[in-house]
Order: sequence, then structure tokens, then C-alpha cells
Amino acid sequence: MSSRFMAWFNSPTGPRTTHFWGPVANWGFVVAGIADLTKTPDIISENMQVAMCIYSGLFMRFAWKVIPRNYLLLACHVSNETVQATQLSRKIMDMQGHTWYDEKYFKWIRERANKPAA
Repeated sequence: MSSRFMAWFNSPTGPRTTHFWGPVANWGFVVAGIADLTKTPDIISENMQVAMCIYSGLFMRFAWKVIPRNYLLLACHVSNETVQATQLSRKIMDMQGHTWYDEKYFKWIRERANKPAA
């Protein structure tokens, strides 16, 4: 094996530590949030979205401040914050009675999600 791979493998943020597996597991939140973009906003829980936004905001700071700096965790929480804030904005727009936002920006996602696999 190459020396670069072994250096990464044995590093403090390599796959032998929770600094690697924690962020990998957290990507599940991002994937679930993206999958929920194809669903209607009436099933979105605003309380859960607020909690997820606060959680990601706090842990973005943690990922930046922890030593060694954890860029994988930071990227995960930035992505999660973006997805959850998008979901929260969809819910707020739905509660206000607006549908144009959902139709305009998420129509292409729904169309592709409903296509049968080729």
C-alpha cells in the first residue's frame, strides 16, 4: 500500500477513529433530507427542522474547533444545515399558503423521483 494511504489510514481522523465514522453516519441525515424533498410540505415537522438546524449549526462550530480539525464532519453539517433550512422554508411557505415556491423549485425533483428506473 502507498505511504499516503497508510498515513491517512493511521491518522487521527482516519477510518480507525470516531472522527471518521461519526461524520459518515451523519450523512444519513443529509440523504434523508434530500429524499424528503420529493414529499409534500404538509408532512414536514417544523419543530424537528428547527432542532436539526440548531444541531447542525452547533456541530459545525464543533467540527471547526476540535483538534484535529474535522473537515468531513464540517462538510456533513454544512450540507445538513442547507437541506434542513430548505425543508423548513418549504414548511413555512406551506403554512402561509404559498405553493409557487414548491412548484417552481421542486417540480423537477418530483418528476425525476417518479420516473421508473431504466
